[in-house]
Amino acid sequence: MSNEDTKKRIDDFKRDVNGLKAEISKVIVGNEQVVEQLLVCILANGHALLEGVPGLGKTLMVKTLSQCLNLTFSRIQFTPDLMPADIIGTNIITETEGGKKAFQFQKGPIFGNIILADEINRATPKTQSAMLEAMQECTVTVAGSKYELPRPFFVIATQNPIEMEGTYPLPEAQLDRFFLKILVSPPDLNQLLSVMNRTTGESPAKPQSKLSAEQIISMGQLIRQVPVASHVMNYAARLTLATHPNTATSANVAKKYIRYGASPRAAQAIILSSKVLALLNDRYNVSFEDIRKTAYPALRHRIILNFEAEAEGISQDTIIGELLKEVPEML
Repeated sequence: MSNEDTKKRIDDFKRDVNGLKAEISKVIVGNEQVVEQLLVCILANGHALLEGVPGLGKTLMVKTLSQCLNLTFSRIQFTPDLMPADIIGTNIITETEGGKKAFQFQKGPIFGNIILADEINRATPKTQSAMLEAMQECTVTVAGSKYELPRPFFVIATQNPIEMEGTYPLPEAQLDRFFLKILVSPPDLNQLLSVMNRTTGESPAKPQSKLSAEQIISMGQLIRQVPVASHVMNYAARLTLATHPNTATSANVAKKYIRYGASPRAAQAIILSSKVLALLNDRYNVSFEDIRKTAYPALRHRIILNFEAEAEGISQDTIIGELLKEVPEML
């Protein structure tokens, strides 16, 4: 590919993403970083976990994103009585034209492009596990038959961090399958006033569809072509390995506060997210700053704290900040 073609593809990429952000901002006030990280997940073909207290617009944000993308959208409200068949579908008995009985697969709401798993930690572990194959393999298996899910396929889950009664925390194996964990914070005064004006006045603006499935897939292919210098790749790897408390590369903060460190998926998420940020900043290479910026959402759900950290009220983000200070960019 010539330099002119590469430059045009990067310009088109940035124009399309900025157009998408503009449409989302017609409905969502503030939370620019949250929207950007959500788009990073989509463009990198990953799944997102949104965490925030009720009423911050997490569900509205995902619905708005689906309206801006020409993709099929399904919302699954997770409750304790939800069963796996309610998500992936089940075989039902039908009658053929000849009067014979036969099984026919009835697809569940998982068969869509964007799946909103609302309050995912309210479902039982059995039901939560129904998402694992879909998230990892983009397939579901029912009664020995495997069914392909439409492409692209994204799961965006939400959970409430403060109301833990009647919930089932996601196991580490499932948390690890989320590309990024995105924290949604409350609005400030000006943002809240803007929300009030938009939602209590005339009919709110409706976002327009901006990207098709083919465009998203093409943009994902462009992302993977972004080069990463060996020393930058090395930094991302060392940062991930430093989260493990009992190795030669352990950071001091990890030895003190971490029980289990991040998996290789964390390093993959850091690199792919950084490639998206590089393109959004008109660069065809990944920088150390990209790595530092993406470390938080890529690592925070993959680090398991020990008792000492929990007793002292130390968060994963605090530990990641210390890791970034402790791990040098260059050896």
